[in-house]
Amino acid sequence: MTARGAAFLEALGEQAQRLHPEILAQMSVEAPRDSAEGVFAVAGSRFGRVAGLAAPVIGPGLLVTRFARDVPFRIDTVSGRSRSGRAMLDTVREFRFPGATQYVTDRLFATGHPGIVQNALGARGRVQMLEHCSVTDEGALRMSTRAVALRLGRYRIPLRGILRIEVELVNGWDEARRRRTIDMRATSPVLGTVLEYRGWYRYADLTAPDVTTSGGVPVADQ
Repeated sequence: MTARGAAFLEALGEQAQRLHPEILAQMSVEAPRDSAEGVFAVAGSRFGRVAGLAAPVIGPGLLVTRFARDVPFRIDTVSGRSRSGRAMLDTVREFRFPGATQYVTDRLFATGHPGIVQNALGARGRVQMLEHCSVTDEGALRMSTRAVALRLGRYRIPLRGILRIEVELVNGWDEARRRRTIDMRATSPVLGTVLEYRGWYRYADLTAPDVTTSGGVPVADQ
């Protein structure tokens, strides 16, 4: 069996011990198949259907054509090993927009290089990124783009300059509400923010409801 966060733990190496204890514990759980659910305070692309124009090139499982607030979502993951023995994580993110459900998929590998993971985005893996993993002062996992390319058949086209996409992601822990947090933004030098999502989630085995108090009466957190 492979830990649900093995790819990140391998990339971080000794840095992994600086993760918040709850994040480290959750990443260390042996879970070949897993799921989590949560809510994005904001999620999607402000370009709407225009974003869909890239679908013939990029393929399914990457482009998001809606933007909304308070979007319920689900994450399904499969952990395993590549043929070379590196930790691998397949992820499907289900965005439950009003009136439509959309998906973003990726396959992430540890590379064997300190701090670096490789990510193949979309159902066909045509957008490929090298991302650097680090730990913030608060113990969150931070991921940032180092290189991005488009793979079409035998051809690999580096995306640089005005074609480059920068992805910054911070995956943290909300101590008060006992839940994971996520904040991702993908930006283009020309178009600005092309995809973003920010919110919280819990794994299926950690689904205790949020509770706060109002006038001494427990109230479910929104």
